[in-house]
Amino acid sequence: MKKLILDVDTGVDDAQAIMVALATPDVEILGITCCHGNTPLDNVLKNTLRVLKVCKRLDIPVYRGCSMPILAQTKNAGDYHGKDGLGDVPDPGAPGLELLQKTKAARAMINIVNENPKQVTLVAVAPLTNLAVAVQLDPSFPSKLNALYIMGGNTESRGNTTSCGEFNFVTDPEAAYIVLDRYTCPTYIATWEFSCRSSLPWSFCDQYLSQKTEKAAFMKKISALSMKKAQSADYQNEVTEGQGFNSCDTYALAAAVNDALITVKEEVAVTVELNGAHTRGMMVLDYMEQLKKKHKAFIIKKIDLEKFKQMLMNSLK
Repeated sequence: MKKLILDVDTGVDDAQAIMVALATPDVEILGITCCHGNTPLDNVLKNTLRVLKVCKRLDIPVYRGCSMPILAQTKNAGDYHGKDGLGDVPDPGAPGLELLQKTKAARAMINIVNENPKQVTLVAVAPLTNLAVAVQLDPSFPSKLNALYIMGGNTESRGNTTSCGEFNFVTDPEAAYIVLDRYTCPTYIATWEFSCRSSLPWSFCDQYLSQKTEKAAFMKKISALSMKKAQSADYQNEVTEGQGFNSCDTYALAAAVNDALITVKEEVAVTVELNGAHTRGMMVLDYMEQLKKKHKAFIIKKIDLEKFKQMLMNSLK
């Protein structure tokens, strides 16, 4: 069994990622830790429980994490994911927060990994605040991980939140800097530009959402707002050019559960800019090796998109 911890800020693509993980054979989710990001933390917690309920997996422990960045001003992505993070389609029967575990997220990560040393893959698809706190609490934590998969950062200074910055890294640049500096386990990064270039054709999205299941009905409902936004004139000049839906977080998750999905990657040392007026939060790739870092990350460049689509289809069956 592949053992996973998922660190999420549950919006629509996080929900897609969680559902792919739950539907993948030989994958065990040991815990889901929640962080501020797409929507305020209480919404993230509720949304995560909503996804687990529709998948009939409320047995998976969910942990409350950080509600704000280390230093930066709090941001969210309500314009894209909806103010509640899941398309502003309320669910009167949503599970209550009394189902949450008492242990806080960073401590839970440490405890789970201590119980399963070198066996756990951490998939981080939110701002990296929880991960930064965990390594502060236990500097040996990263060395006990099997691997780390991140959705975040960018390779060509194409921003989606600031001119040069991707949302997860810009939302907590200090946390991203700490994680890329101190997590020396094998690290794979699914960046913004990569995910845009791997966007899902609208014809596939129709097929994906038209399956006659409770999961598909749920996904169709919560993704309607973000899919409409992705097709709007505001997004036509983005890297996707309006040609498809970017399921950002799901790429990192899919690669974590099946690394054979990655067809092209490059290994390079990375860091995060903290000071620039226009570049704060931007990921820096050190091709000239001026950082003198021993640890390098694997930047995912291409994946097998047909296998990825099949994983998505299976997740709603």
